[in-house]
Amino acid sequence: MTTASNYTQLTGDYTIDPAHSRLGFVARHAMVTKVRGAFNEFEGSAHVDGQNPANSSAALAIAANSIDTRNPDRDAHLRSNDFLAMDEHPEITFRSTEITWTEQDTFEVTGDLTIKGVTRSVTIPLSYEGQATDPFGNSRIGFEGSTTINRQDFGITWNAALETGGVLVSDKIVLEFELSAIKQN
Repeated sequence: MTTASNYTQLTGDYTIDPAHSRLGFVARHAMVTKVRGAFNEFEGSAHVDGQNPANSSAALAIAANSIDTRNPDRDAHLRSNDFLAMDEHPEITFRSTEITWTEQDTFEVTGDLTIKGVTRSVTIPLSYEGQATDPFGNSRIGFEGSTTINRQDFGITWNAALETGGVLVSDKIVLEFELSAIKQN
């Protein structure tokens, strides 16, 4: 079993490695299927206090125009004022306000998520996936998790009614995090 003392060696400052991380999302489309996408440009950092996770912190900055659902027309619509309004709000940000160790290798990261100029508190359960030294001598740690938000809470209200009932785009959006971070010297 992992105990708090097992995390002591992780204490330090980290930079998220975008080449080995994924910030994704899932939305229901036409109430019958899921559309998955990701943001391809982001940067982030974290301070990990392995002895006392409450003293840890994390921050992310995501380029809204890097949204990618593998469909250029849909991506252009998502960048528009109907959704992300990226010309006015080019960045989506997250800044932690509290980190708690909940069980063996699980943490809850609560923080302020800002999308389209609207900030709401969200909690992201993250599982610690481990630590490794890569072939270049970098000490890496990994975390994975997801949380669900309501896009309307962030002022993203565009939708279209379906002839069969329901709407084209779900209000609930699942945010997915697969993070690899490199310890800074």
